[in-house]
Amino acid sequence: MSEQDGTEREFDLRWADDAEHKEPSARARMLAARWKNNPPAPVPFRAAPEHLTRRRSSWVSTVVVLGCVVAVIVLLGYINFRAPY
Repeated sequence: MSEQDGTEREFDLRWADDAEHKEPSARARMLAARWKNNPPAPVPFRAAPEHLTRRRSSWVSTVVVLGCVVAVIVLLGYINFRAPY
């Protein structure tokens, strides 16, 4: 075989796309065999949440964050006040 024969036989994507029959993937074959005897039950697009929790209002979250910031500032000020001895 010469190099010219090798380049003529080189396959490209157009050749693969133009194929008459495309074999399904292994996963598709496995699922088809499984679902043949036992088809899957219908599933809603989006399931309902299992439990609903009451949301905290935004101002409560803001107060908690600001309270933590103030507490850290006060703690650092107290440490700096007592440090020089």
